[in-house]
Amino acid sequence: MAAVQIAPVASRANVAAGTVYRYFPSKADLISELIADVARDELASIRRAADAAPGPMSALAAAITTVAVHVLTHRRLAWGILAEPVDVDVSQQRIASRRDIAAEIQLRIEAAVRANHLPAQDTGLAATAVIGALHEALVGPLAPEGLDDAAKMRDAVQTVSLLALRAVGVMDARARGLVVQASLIPAKAAAVGG
Repeated sequence: MAAVQIAPVASRANVAAGTVYRYFPSKADLISELIADVARDELASIRRAADAAPGPMSALAAAITTVAVHVLTHRRLAWGILAEPVDVDVSQQRIASRRDIAAEIQLRIEAAVRANHLPAQDTGLAATAVIGALHEALVGPLAPEGLDDAAKMRDAVQTVSLLALRAVGVMDARARGLVVQASLIPAKAAAVGG
């Protein structure tokens, strides 16, 4: 993100630099829009996966698993959006993107609580903690090395998804079944809509 410059962006887009400045008056505006665009795509993927699930617990598992898959398969982009040092202030957009995704997870936790599948809890705080755990575990400086192999990626997604489900109150055996089921839902949702 720190290396982004308007002139190379204009060149890659086959437009004049002035055209880029017409839409993005500053580098901060350009990067903020990139963050917003990536967050909108991720949120749409999360919703598609959760909406394809058969019930509130499956929807929660699908949403969590989709976040984990997205972050892990786009680690460099995720790091850039979450925390990479940038020479312009994009903190508001970074926070807004995480807040939107946490709000979607919160809706899924609330639905499971209303259906008496999860214990009563502060769903906003739980969703924020889940998103923080997924991001830190998969792309933060503490994330394990060597997650480029498909089997290791699958194991990492399952591990963090199980942790997240357990954290909101899903019993272990049920959590394991939900994670296995959820790993199939993103593929089905992608085949249907994207």
